[in-house]
Amino acid sequence: MKTLSKDNAENVARHLAMAARLIDEDPALAHEHALAASRSAGRVGVVRETVAITAYAVGDFALALRELRTHRRITGSDDQVPLIVDSERGVGKPDRALEEGRAVDRSKLSVPVRVQLAIAMSGARLDLGETERALQELDIPEADPDRAFEWSPALFSARAAVLEELGRDAEAAEWERRAQIAADALDAAAGVADREVIVVEEIELIDDEGGVDVASGVIPTEEPGVDDIEDLGDTSTDDADVTDADADAVFAGAVDVDEADADSDASTESSAPDEDAR
Repeated sequence: MKTLSKDNAENVARHLAMAARLIDEDPALAHEHALAASRSAGRVGVVRETVAITAYAVGDFALALRELRTHRRITGSDDQVPLIVDSERGVGKPDRALEEGRAVDRSKLSVPVRVQLAIAMSGARLDLGETERALQELDIPEADPDRAFEWSPALFSARAAVLEELGRDAEAAEWERRAQIAADALDAAAGVADREVIVVEEIELIDDEGGVDVASGVIPTEEPGVDDIEDLGDTSTDDADVTDADADAVFAGAVDVDEADADSDASTESSAPDEDAR
């Protein structure tokens, strides 16, 4: 947004911040803010990206596709290819969705984007009734059932859904259970300072047969998002040069898959009365 005037850059930044803040609770209003930003900065990549994301959120897949393609043309980035694939599915073109996904060099994508693409491609296979191939799309190294990353709950749930379609209900239930465990482990990191990590050691994961696997790793914090630029509107003159990166979401981190029972047992033990004290 360096090409914008100071006042315009601040105005656009506010709209982008509001779009990010409202996207979950009020997608329609978030979309209005994104459109308002685009009227003032239609040639800025992050603005077109935000319009696309909010359009997708309100179900306007045709607009999402148009804006995503414009964003890719402006920035040269393939980071939103999973959304392109899903939007093609949204307009009823799963074959075209698969073509879009296959046209990208996945080795050049970040891991979160690569995982999101695998999920979107699997969905397109399901749309075409290719259930076995839908499962194959999810056979990626990141589908490690014993470790949880930010993308793991969605990836595990996607696998569970395909397995259920295949009639493999026991496996589906197990992957859905692991998705919940991963989500709970990630939620445990909520409230930690930005980009800080906490180390988890000796976490026991108990399987259905009573076996125990021990894992260790780190829990990521909440990801900073577009609303991180909210304060730009009140900054000094130097802050008028807002870059696209100011509004991009930041993704990173890993966490061990963890049964919450371990922490619960530890808490119960520590609160039990000491027999010697009686």
